[in-house]
Amino acid sequence: MNTTEKLREGTEANLTWTSAQIFQQTNEYLDISFTAIEGDFHWVIYPDLAGAYQYFVNKALPVLGEFRTLFRLDNTTFFNGKTNIKDGLLPTLSEITTATKVQDETWQKADGTYITKYDWADFIREQKYYGVYGPTFGSWFIYPGKDEYNGDHLKQELLVHRESKTGDVVLLNMLHGTHFMDSSSDAFAVGKTWGPWLWYLGVKNNGSIDDAALRVVQEEQSWPYTWFTSGESTYQSRGSLSGTLTLSDGRQAAGAAIFLCDNHPNESSLDMGHSNYYTSTADISGFFNISSIRNGTYALQAWANGGSIGDISTVYLQNDVAISKGKETKLGNLTWKTQGRKKIWQVGTMDRKALGFQYGGATRQHALVAKCPANLNFTVGVSKDSEWCFGQSVLGSWDIVFSLPSPPSSSAVLSVSLAGYSGGLSDEIFINGVKVGNLTSSDIASDPSLYRSGTTAGEWHFFEFVVPSATMREGNNTLSFQCVRAERWHGFMWDSVILEWA
Repeated sequence: MNTTEKLREGTEANLTWTSAQIFQQTNEYLDISFTAIEGDFHWVIYPDLAGAYQYFVNKALPVLGEFRTLFRLDNTTFFNGKTNIKDGLLPTLSEITTATKVQDETWQKADGTYITKYDWADFIREQKYYGVYGPTFGSWFIYPGKDEYNGDHLKQELLVHRESKTGDVVLLNMLHGTHFMDSSSDAFAVGKTWGPWLWYLGVKNNGSIDDAALRVVQEEQSWPYTWFTSGESTYQSRGSLSGTLTLSDGRQAAGAAIFLCDNHPNESSLDMGHSNYYTSTADISGFFNISSIRNGTYALQAWANGGSIGDISTVYLQNDVAISKGKETKLGNLTWKTQGRKKIWQVGTMDRKALGFQYGGATRQHALVAKCPANLNFTVGVSKDSEWCFGQSVLGSWDIVFSLPSPPSSSAVLSVSLAGYSGGLSDEIFINGVKVGNLTSSDIASDPSLYRSGTTAGEWHFFEFVVPSATMREGNNTLSFQCVRAERWHGFMWDSVILEWA
């Protein structure tokens, strides 16, 4: 087994360990610290535990986007991968070497199918555990807290894969990652601590999935770990938060995504990463509760997550939310101001995901977007959302036909919500042949999700375009997204398109 800690993608900036020492010894465990200029990596070893708790304390990390631990494991012992959504054999080295490379870590086999390590990515905050296993042992990461992960609910990361040069089985712990983001470079305070998480070398029941799942229950019940006193002081100083969100139109914010994040934020929710972050979901009444929050002052964000509020395009924000040790911060009833416009029609639902569209949310697979048509016709009131494809990636026109019962007396607002965007594709937007806007590669931050097997989300983008009344008419109208520039497997991943009266 080989372990490395890497600072950033595409470099050789691995940490160089200068010493190892016993940091702490108790009657229960031994804490061994491996020292580098950038920080200290700790292994906490219990005599009856196969594996170890691990944590990292920052001393001098540079501003970075990627920070991870990586295990290279024997491929005759571990040859299956397991994430929250995928379980099965990893591709063999011979399969990779006999295929044709078509992009980074992606190969096309003779039968036309693809092998790519990005099929083994997933939404990091949804992982109870993940790892690799064989008939005898399992190697798993269990990270019950997830405080220190960068990004919001839709933060995705590569978790396991086959190393294409050596054939090693790779198990990743992406402490701060950017595999499916435009960028997220952060500076970290001295003393910032990631973990502890548990690296569990499963041996019970042959290291099976069932064994790992049982261990997860044990870890979740004991988190935050009472034995851990060596990290940031806030680790053991925690409070909770509750509140109820109601839309300004009187509806309850049922199912809203809740994100506790940087106070007075100047980055998108996915891009935040220098501090600690907490995610939750409101219940049917708009009530939310988050427990075990580290002391500090945060901002609270909320956005539509589909369902009964899937027509809301605004984002709720409340700054200066103070969390104190042992106390529940009760925000009470909160009013979320909507865009306050009358909807004409909507395709898809606002949830920052491509769910509901053709192929949206399908099993991760490379080049799925190539199955979407160059030209698409959608008729409001007749067509179903499932007839709209999840991604647009080639030259052509995607048209939405809609009918107005009378001549428009006011302008409208066209809202376009993108679940993700991989740069290289540009659209010009027309209504009845009159250009009302564009979505261009030069103006939208690009993420790799669409060409790295993503089918649900990447980085969310939202745009509004004014539609003058003179561009519309009584009877049938046509909205066109005309692709004028394309790049293979790149393009838009759709979330929702809404037309409303201004």
